[in-house]
Amino acid sequence: MAYRDKLRPWTVARLLPNNLQWLRIGRYRTKSDAEGHLQWWRWNVPDTKFELIWDLPNPTDSES
Repeated sequence: MAYRDKLRPWTVARLLPNNLQWLRIGRYRTKSDAEGHLQWWRWNVPDTKFELIWDLPNPTDSES
């Protein structure tokens, strides 16, 4: 995970049509910022499921 991503742990994710995978739409530094974007997505794309997740870096990932 890039350093930039570590600074933005809040993620808005969209459930893909196969209901097995999530697609990360955006990463945010604060929860309130992420909640605002989540609300926008839910308002503008009502037929799709979106969730707010705390996406911590995996400590076993190798740094490059």
